[in-house]
Amino acid sequence: MCCAERGRARSCSRQTTATAGRLPARRFLLLLLLLLLVLLRAVQPSKRFLRSAGPKHDNLKIVGSVIFPVKVYVKLNHNSPRILCLTNRLRNLELIDPIFQWTGPGGVLSSENSSVKISPSGTLILRHFNQSGVYTCSIVYKLTAMQPVEHLIIKYLIYAYSDPKNYYEFTAQYHTAPCNSSENAYFEKALLQILSNLVAELSCEVALIKSECHHVKMQRGGLQNENFFTFSVTSLDRENHRLCQQRDCDAFYRLNKAKHLIERFFKEQVEIIRKSSEPLPKIYYIDGTLQMVWVDCCSPGYGMNAQMHPECPGCCVVCSPGSYNPSNGNHCLQCDGSLMYGATKC
Repeated sequence: MCCAERGRARSCSRQTTATAGRLPARRFLLLLLLLLLVLLRAVQPSKRFLRSAGPKHDNLKIVGSVIFPVKVYVKLNHNSPRILCLTNRLRNLELIDPIFQWTGPGGVLSSENSSVKISPSGTLILRHFNQSGVYTCSIVYKLTAMQPVEHLIIKYLIYAYSDPKNYYEFTAQYHTAPCNSSENAYFEKALLQILSNLVAELSCEVALIKSECHHVKMQRGGLQNENFFTFSVTSLDRENHRLCQQRDCDAFYRLNKAKHLIERFFKEQVEIIRKSSEPLPKIYYIDGTLQMVWVDCCSPGYGMNAQMHPECPGCCVVCSPGSYNPSNGNHCLQCDGSLMYGATKC
């Protein structure tokens, strides 16, 4: 038999397309379900996961400049660090009767607003930050009682940022029934359910990106029907649940564990076929076709730009006026008609 001679399911499939008595797709699905039960044992008992809110800024202080606006990056819907209404020079001086006033994109800032805190010394903290733009502090002071009043304007460019959304994108090919067969739709649904169950304990999610059936001309053989699956595996945030422990909270760790389970799942399908004495089923995974890539993407209105934001190169920073991001891409696109931060259309 060609399977024994070549040891690869794909080579075997090229010369046995006319073999009678193939296993039905549903019987092969039963084998996959049994495999799923085995793989699920490798997953630890159910845990809840919480994504880290990032480093705390309680002790971080940002000092301004009168020469250029200082860039500040605040995680979306988190509190900002302490933003001082001072320059490095003023920090080392005694100021007499200083008066501070902050303005932001929406006008004058006041501690009466629950999202703003301004200390008596003029330090600004923005709570649950989501309004990017230019923030200006005006300071009026004297260095001595006899000297005239001095007036400085200090500007900050404060950007909201978020962590990129990371996921794995997989592609796999299956020898399949005729492209118009209802068996393919049944198999597709069952396969996605199996993959979803496989990674559910890791708080990960499987989503089908596309499924395409094609007629493929084989080398030294006839036409075969093959289904090309593309699906993504993402980690879910569990911020409304109790804290998990140690590295199990980390989305990257969970995604990697899900990746290994999926790779093992497809490898085991090949082993099941090789060890089986039955004829090949009508629908089966083609050995060696599983491919995987790591994908970073930003939410609409945000993008990554290491040149413009060298202080936050791996962040999804809000798009500045003159740019926009309409979808889950990586970059803000140029647009002269965009006049706001976080634009999603031109």
